[in-house]
Order: sequence, then C-alpha cells, then structure tokens
Amino acid sequence: MVATKLGAMSSTKILPESEVTPNLSHGDGDHERFSHYADANKITESYVTGVPVRALCGKVWTPSRDPKKYPVCPECKEIYDGLPPGEPDA
Repeated sequence: MVATKLGAMSSTKILPESEVTPNLSHGDGDHERFSHYADANKITESYVTGVPVRALCGKVWTPSRDPKKYPVCPECKEIYDGLPPGEPDA
C-alpha cells in the first residue's frame, strides 16, 4: 500500500489546520486518477469508519480502492520527497 511510506517514519510534523478548498482546476478529474500519500494509520481508520482523510497534496477523500492500480500523485510525491527523513528503526 502506497500509504505505508508515511507510517514508517518515526518523526512527525504536525501541520496547522487549514481551510480545505477543492482544487477544481483538474476539470477532467485527474485528481481521481492518482494514489495519494497520507498517514497510514488514518487511511486504515478511514477504511473502518468511513471518515475522510487528507492527502499531503490537500485532497480529502475516503479511501476505497487499491492504490497500486494508480500512479502516485505528483504533488504528494514532491511534498513527501521534501520531508526530512525519519529516524531509522531500532
């Protein structure tokens, strides 16, 4: 599962809450054609509770499909690659 990448990080950076405004510039639905990075625990919780999660790129959705079937969102990947590395597992 693509989302497990974030779950393996030991250090966490909490981002301030912000107003979520849908990005409608993807008129052809491109945002729906990608797998997004989000906290693995939140994704698991969402599968159980149905509560939407927020991806690194800001997309809010309720996970329901196999992320391996879609390419990774370029915005999520860019943000993830820019995060500081986590502590190695001991």
